[in-house]
Amino acid sequence: MRRAAALAQLTNMAACGSSEDVAVIGNTDITSAESENNLINTMVERGTALLRKMEISVAEAEKRTGKNTVNMQETYTVYLIEVRPVESVPEGGTPAAPDTLWRRYSEFELLRTYLLVTYPYFIIPPLPEKRAEFVWHKLSADNLDPDFVERRRVGLENFLLRVASHPVLSNDKIFLLFLTEEKGWREAVLETGFQDKVDSRLKSLNATFRVKNPDQRFIALKNYSDELNTVISQLLRVRARVADRLYGVYKVHGNYGRVFSEWSVIEKEMGDGLQSAGHHMDTYAASIDDILEEEEHYADQLKEYLFYTEAVRSVCRKHELIQYELETASQDLTYKKQQKEELATGTVRIFSLKGMTSKLFGQESPEQRESRIAALEESILEGEEALKEKNAESREFIRTAWDDIERFKEQKDKDLREALISYAIMQISMCKKGIQVWSNAKECFNKM
Repeated sequence: MRRAAALAQLTNMAACGSSEDVAVIGNTDITSAESENNLINTMVERGTALLRKMEISVAEAEKRTGKNTVNMQETYTVYLIEVRPVESVPEGGTPAAPDTLWRRYSEFELLRTYLLVTYPYFIIPPLPEKRAEFVWHKLSADNLDPDFVERRRVGLENFLLRVASHPVLSNDKIFLLFLTEEKGWREAVLETGFQDKVDSRLKSLNATFRVKNPDQRFIALKNYSDELNTVISQLLRVRARVADRLYGVYKVHGNYGRVFSEWSVIEKEMGDGLQSAGHHMDTYAASIDDILEEEEHYADQLKEYLFYTEAVRSVCRKHELIQYELETASQDLTYKKQQKEELATGTVRIFSLKGMTSKLFGQESPEQRESRIAALEESILEGEEALKEKNAESREFIRTAWDDIERFKEQKDKDLREALISYAIMQISMCKKGIQVWSNAKECFNKM
């Protein structure tokens, strides 16, 4: 009953949201709270009616063991989704308990696949990586590693908030069911029949190579997406290499600490100064683990847009497919009109089996010709209607997709700018701490 009430409340709130609601993305200023917990989600703020009324979070992750579909034992991770109404609590009152349920990563994948098929003209937010990529060698790439699971938990929460901040996706009934119905959700999404609408990879590839008049805007967008993917991939690889070197530099300072400590034992007058300098070096060496964990937070923000590039390409591929179907319908209609003209005038413009048959066995009777012309006229009318529908579908796809692309571009520019600025601030802070460590060591040496 409580889940049904929550779903009804979510549906009503989504229905009240205006299509003019726009997600506001950003705000990555460094605060003391964030420095204590570097995995706080700062990429999405409240924008739609849904997020203004409800708090959505992935509160925790839990490792479980069970049997899979082939009855084999497996270990997997589930994530706790909490949905809580945003309401003012009277002084001394108790906040309403959140509505909670557990989801596996595969269920998040199913939700995103459904959104991709149902809304092919939207850039669907990506999921966090299933297995770690572009990592520095001291970081575990195991998908069950607690640190990686925690980062993926933050990424899954970010995915839900991205969808909830979209002016259209936030109203989707299946998405609302995902947040509130643990048991019957999978059956509900399969009942939509979205799997029957999935375009085959071969069909999309065929459209890519056979479209004669592609839209130059989508070609430029696809090329930009490919270039952005390349640039972010290179940036992440460079960051991983720098992290490896930085890790080595910091840890070598631990050798300074050991040497100063050992030296202090044999020096009576300089002993205290050497011991203090060694302590500063040990502290400096130990700080690299927290620093690189914080760096991973910013790397994950870049990875999100690395995965976003595939979502952009998906929209471009869908447009190519629509354009190919439009051109095919136009060619088919032209061919039928040519057939009708040939029958009506008795002339054959191109070589055909039908023309050879007529020459070998004689012309058709007037009755047969009239019957074929009538059938062609009916087929032409159907073709004209089909072409009209395809033209309307293409125009609507371009209009809707381009509106969403402009929204995405604004979001992307703001997110990446703030993520890179925050990363630079973090690097500056790290260097200042390094200077402070050596300044402290210098003071220790001066006092000896």
